[in-house]
Amino acid sequence: MRVCVIGTGYVGLVTGACLAHIGHDVICVDNNEEKVKLMKSGQSPIFEPGLSDIMQSAINAGKIEFSTDLAAGVAHGEILFIAVGTPPLPTGESDTRYVEAVARGIGANLNGGYKVIVNKSTVPIGSGDWVRMIVLDGIAERQKTLISAGGGSIEEKIPEIAAQFDVISNPEFLREGSAVFDTFNPDRIVLGGNSQKAIGLMKDLYAPIIDRQYAADQSLAPVPVLATDLSSAEMIKYAANAFLATKISFINEVANICDRVGADVTQVAKGIGLDSRIGNKFLQAGIGWGGSCFPKDVSALIHTADDYGYEAQLMKAAVSVNERQRLIALEKLQQVLKILKGKTVGLLGLTFKPDTDDLRDAPALNLIEQLNRLGAKVKAYDPIVSQTGLRHGISGVLVETDAERLADGCDALVLVTEWQQFSTLDYGKMAKLMSHAVIIDGRNFLDPEKMVRAGFQYVGVGR
Repeated sequence: MRVCVIGTGYVGLVTGACLAHIGHDVICVDNNEEKVKLMKSGQSPIFEPGLSDIMQSAINAGKIEFSTDLAAGVAHGEILFIAVGTPPLPTGESDTRYVEAVARGIGANLNGGYKVIVNKSTVPIGSGDWVRMIVLDGIAERQKTLISAGGGSIEEKIPEIAAQFDVISNPEFLREGSAVFDTFNPDRIVLGGNSQKAIGLMKDLYAPIIDRQYAADQSLAPVPVLATDLSSAEMIKYAANAFLATKISFINEVANICDRVGADVTQVAKGIGLDSRIGNKFLQAGIGWGGSCFPKDVSALIHTADDYGYEAQLMKAAVSVNERQRLIALEKLQQVLKILKGKTVGLLGLTFKPDTDDLRDAPALNLIEQLNRLGAKVKAYDPIVSQTGLRHGISGVLVETDAERLADGCDALVLVTEWQQFSTLDYGKMAKLMSHAVIIDGRNFLDPEKMVRAGFQYVGVGR
């Protein structure tokens, strides 16, 4: 099938590359010329395991191309994905101006032939009907422009513009760091819309994925496909992320109680995770959640509830717990080192999670800000950030090129991001390089006994 993906961020680029990999003809459209030039050369503008290989193979097969030309993309695609960003506003609302601009641009370039317009961006509930309205506005504006240029009546001068399209909500459930894997191995595919024709075409588009042809385990049953109305599909995305964020905040509260009563949250999490009603995922206590999805989506759902006269108290509590949890590492540093002024603290990891280069709303940024406020010198090492120019956008921290340089002269280390590489560092050597061998394990990722043998005073979260 012919596909156009508009927006080449984490969701758009992964979606476009993976659809090309399974055999569809894809054009990815972005208004950033430098980014498009980079992608044309076969390079990914984001770090995502497996993405560069998928892109390169699709380019070599002639299945994907990159362009700044929206009109060409709309003309090419039977299915048009809107995958632009919806960043949070200060109020907690989602900023939908990029979605609006794309929808209007699609309308201005529709010129016959049936199209399925797919909301892949995480958009406020009710946006499906809103996007349809904006597309129709784009069509009307184009008609007015053509009439003005040609004179006379629309019947005489303007051929009929067939506005044959349907809008589908198809929320993504991709995890940064494993987005390619998640695309080929989804738990479910959600399709929201009122048109059986459009839903049928989307099922055709995803058929190789639904049938597990590209799955890690091809013997599994077909991927469940849930067809809903537009609003329910939009709510599913928000509800899923809000639940996961709440689950993390819950185990972090339990960890804080464990710290006070002498229990070990890792054992508690294992014990409750064996309950089939609870499950063991998202029960890793630490210094809180961040990134581009959880904070934005939970805030947006809280704001939607407020708009409709309901106070989402549980979700507000989850946000409040998370904000406090980010300071737990700071409190533990103060307990061990007492006065932080004049001390040097090293951060192991900067990104909000491993296997990504994403620093959006990363807990490390809060730690850097607070440590600077208290007069500490802050250093950091991150396997990705230390190798890229991203570090130039971070202030108040010296980014080192390796873990041993980080440890040299530090009074304490804080493990902020659980990069797998951090499990095999030479901690014995690092401890000897430090002024005080203290490590705060902000993700309960390290083996406490191993750290003690290496010469560290080990402090975990809820341990």
